[in-house]
Amino acid sequence: MVSEAQLLDLLKTCIDADSGRDYVTLKSVRELNVDGSRVQLDIVLPYPAQSRYAAIKAELAAALAAVPGVAEVEVTVSHQIDAHTVQRGLTPLPGVKNVIAVASGKGGVGKSTTAVNLALALAAEGAMVGLLDADIYGPSQPMMLGLQGARPESPDDRTIVPLRAHGLQTMSIGFLIDAEQPMVWRGPMVTQALMQLLTDTRWESLDYLVIDLPPGTGDIQLTLSQRVPLTGALIVTTPQDIALLDARKGLRMFEKVGVPVAGIVENMAIHICSQCGHAEPIFGEGGGARMAAEYGVELLGQLPLDLSIRQSTDEGRPSVVADPTGQVAQLYRTIARRVAVKIGEKAKDFSARMPKIVIQNT
Repeated sequence: MVSEAQLLDLLKTCIDADSGRDYVTLKSVRELNVDGSRVQLDIVLPYPAQSRYAAIKAELAAALAAVPGVAEVEVTVSHQIDAHTVQRGLTPLPGVKNVIAVASGKGGVGKSTTAVNLALALAAEGAMVGLLDADIYGPSQPMMLGLQGARPESPDDRTIVPLRAHGLQTMSIGFLIDAEQPMVWRGPMVTQALMQLLTDTRWESLDYLVIDLPPGTGDIQLTLSQRVPLTGALIVTTPQDIALLDARKGLRMFEKVGVPVAGIVENMAIHICSQCGHAEPIFGEGGGARMAAEYGVELLGQLPLDLSIRQSTDEGRPSVVADPTGQVAQLYRTIARRVAVKIGEKAKDFSARMPKIVIQNT
């Protein structure tokens, strides 16, 4: 006779490839029922990994079926994404469970391309995702998402309905101004505009809101990091020493305001010639790994300097949707799952479940 305890011991030896932990420790075993020789198991992951559900199901079914006395196995795999803690003194945004900031110390390292593909990869893995283009001076997400010229609606003249593209809810200052209009604004005006874009947009039941921050570590970035309830941050850099200098500043900025850094993405890590296939690290190599080791954070992934990435974003169909089964898209999806795992490991936020106490004179 097979017992639940026996099967739980077995599941403690089955390791989830993305988190590196067994399913019992991961608290993903929600239902384990034994009825004679029949076993029914429900696995609920704390992060989206839709592309891996079939593999997880097959792996666990095979492991359980090998137990003597088990004749029939039924395994279901799903995910449940919770809200997690943010900086002290802040609470999660209405309609948004988790906010992920994508930052870089300097421009030109592929931060916006990484942000849009990260958002699309999270959505492809089964999450509800939004993307906020926080670069007031140089909004690029309207072009990257194929929404140039689109205008959002305001049903009540106070709030804005986000536009939708490739399954994402998205908002950008680029939707509200002419494409060639320069934003000649000082810092306080930019900060106010960004906070309005963030809080006045009617985000709908988002698991993750990805914010494409403007490059740098100045007043705008610091103010946003202090006022926006961030669940975590992602640093994008190239292997080049000069880029790493500024990336370190971005990482330290998040440390100072109490925002955990989920990891580092090294962009343009290697160039592969489209004519001869020769691979060359034209921006140097190993920089992202050294920085990750120096600050005790994870190197989430390394992306190539690939012509298709640029072409796809210019056409309004980033790599994850342009070639969903391609190598580049798979790299972005791996990075997205690793970011989601890091967030899923954080303490949960229960503020939405707490009753609001109002004191009034009677």
